[in-house]
Amino acid sequence: MSQKFSYEKAIAEIESIIEEIENHTLDVDELSSKVKKVAQLIKSCKQKLTDTKLEVENLLNEID
Repeated sequence: MSQKFSYEKAIAEIESIIEEIENHTLDVDELSSKVKKVAQLIKSCKQKLTDTKLEVENLLNEID
């Protein structure tokens, strides 16, 4: 992800891929690459949440 990471866009892409899988509209030849993409997006989302949590905690600690 060379562009600035967007949590909302990542979630939307994950949901789109899951919908393709659930609706059986995903070609079996693409399944592996799509699952890998979802795993990468989930990892990035988790990191974004962790980073944001730490940033908020640091800001709150500065207030005290």
